[in-house]
Amino acid sequence: MSIARSLLLKASRSQWLARQASERAFAKKAVRKFMPGEELSDALDASASLKADGFGAVLTQLGESLTGISEADAVRDHYLALFDEVKRRELPIQVSVKPTQLGLDHSLEECRTHLLTLTEKARTTGGFLWLDMEDSSYVDRTLDLYRSMRANYDRVGLALQAYLRRTPADVAALLPLKPSIRLVKGAYAEPVSVAFEAKRETDLAYFDIALTLLGASAKGQCYTILGTHDIGLLARLTARAAEIGAKDGDWEIHMLYGIRTADQRALSAAGRKVRVLISYGRKWFPWYMRRLAERPANVWFVVRSALAG
Repeated sequence: MSIARSLLLKASRSQWLARQASERAFAKKAVRKFMPGEELSDALDASASLKADGFGAVLTQLGESLTGISEADAVRDHYLALFDEVKRRELPIQVSVKPTQLGLDHSLEECRTHLLTLTEKARTTGGFLWLDMEDSSYVDRTLDLYRSMRANYDRVGLALQAYLRRTPADVAALLPLKPSIRLVKGAYAEPVSVAFEAKRETDLAYFDIALTLLGASAKGQCYTILGTHDIGLLARLTARAAEIGAKDGDWEIHMLYGIRTADQRALSAAGRKVRVLISYGRKWFPWYMRRLAERPANVWFVVRSALAG
């Protein structure tokens, strides 16, 4: 792992830095590269603009571990209202949640209850609910939660991380459920015993796992999401998808708001289905640091924003 990436991931866990950043205008200006604003209305307006351009969206409110289980009720209610708003505005929006937002650190069963409530809401509104994956210590519990959700509704998906050594086995165990899986590279600080340290190793793992998923998609056993901004990797996988019979309707691409926008448009113009992940909320610091860690060169964007501010 590079020194810059290691430092950024360490910074993502600092509550002191989070407080300092939240009070700095230049930091708020810089984070707008990756999110349209802190409020839900900002995310909904951005989604409406994307819809006009032929893109769907995935919305997630930022904020991870809670200080108390009672906070999970408010998060649940926020997402329940979001499903209603998406239906009212007729926007092509999917919803993504983190288990720790719903109290996983405090109670697995309380978290499960909240997730099943959201799953039922997705069902009644015709929506789609994603369960995000956090660091490696949460994987087993998150898989357990996803299985509960999938038993009640088919339009639920799970994010998996290619840099974790266990992920191929997790994919094999999930395929009998005919899951929807969003494959990402991974953005948490992990020990080398559980995750690949070198970018090249992660890229190779991503390619192999994605091929497995695309092959399953070609057989109707999975719906595959390629969640990456690696254009070269996407080009190779797109070519292989055609070779193994995975049609465009069997899989899609997810990219973050504000990253490689021109490439998103080019992929869409080429016939790929592209959906944009939009984050919003005031607890953006840990997420933002992980985004910078994925590509430390983005730090210069922050520096330029500070100098210009």
